[in-house]
Amino acid sequence: MSGFKRIAMACALGAMLAFNAQAQGVADARAMTIVVPYGAGGIVDNTARAFAEKMSQELGRPVVVENRGGAGGMIGMNAVARAGGDDTLAFSAVSPVTLSPHVMKTLYDPLKDLAPVASVMYSPVYLVGGPRFQGSTFQDLLSQAKADPGGLSLATAGVGSLGHLMLEQINNQAGVRITHVPYKGMAQMVPDALGGQFSLMLVNASGPVNALIAEGKLKLLAVGSPARLPGHPDAPTLAELGYPMANMTSTFGFFAPGGSTPAFRQRMNALINKIAAMPEIEKPLASALNVMSTGTIAQFEAQIRKEYADNGKIVRQANIRAE
Repeated sequence: MSGFKRIAMACALGAMLAFNAQAQGVADARAMTIVVPYGAGGIVDNTARAFAEKMSQELGRPVVVENRGGAGGMIGMNAVARAGGDDTLAFSAVSPVTLSPHVMKTLYDPLKDLAPVASVMYSPVYLVGGPRFQGSTFQDLLSQAKADPGGLSLATAGVGSLGHLMLEQINNQAGVRITHVPYKGMAQMVPDALGGQFSLMLVNASGPVNALIAEGKLKLLAVGSPARLPGHPDAPTLAELGYPMANMTSTFGFFAPGGSTPAFRQRMNALINKIAAMPEIEKPLASALNVMSTGTIAQFEAQIRKEYADNGKIVRQANIRAE
């Protein structure tokens, strides 16, 4: 081979390597998306954004949060199910996977089109009264609901959400009719509660809600929790009040498209567990009475499948349907 040909081949090889390196750099710089299937603001959105910031630092690539609220989280989760690839995650309550599909038709198969990646925490659910509610206890709620069927209104994060299921359990067991007011998420519920748009709401524990309870602007009537909360020892659990089937908590975690690779999901599980243990992430969540519950993909997947089966039984027994 002549010297000219060797030089030409070396130049071609160098150009190919440079092109490959440049292409790899472009791929690494491509943004990852975390879909929040609820409106902006609120505990889910705020937690997703805190994780996104840390993930961007750890991965060295942009991580953006996209809010796609509606239908109790199902619109956003459908977008993730259809995304495919290794560039999209959802951060959500598990209800769009384990509950909503039992209540209404979905465009995705919850156990095939969405892949559990990592559980992050579970959050107690508060049953609170706003300024429009003229009472201070759960018994007051029942008395008013019986005296005026449909007169009390209660907001949740949407049709087919965990709050919706809890409300239907109370309605069915107590023989009352409290009107359901579905939202696209929890962010707007609190301002609307303070503005008297409805009487009651089922909302997850958070710092702002705790502050409003402490100020007397919201009345904590009961909690969905395994036991009374240290921060609210006077608030009974729904199980204590005789409503064990309504005594639920919200689990939150990350999901990937069903078509994502196992390697991607394993990398994300390890990264999410690492970030969840960081004090700047864990402490604000714990101070708002949320409980961290990280673990392996297999553990989260087993939890999802169990909740899916259990919720299906509850929905069928209670004959719950979308409004």
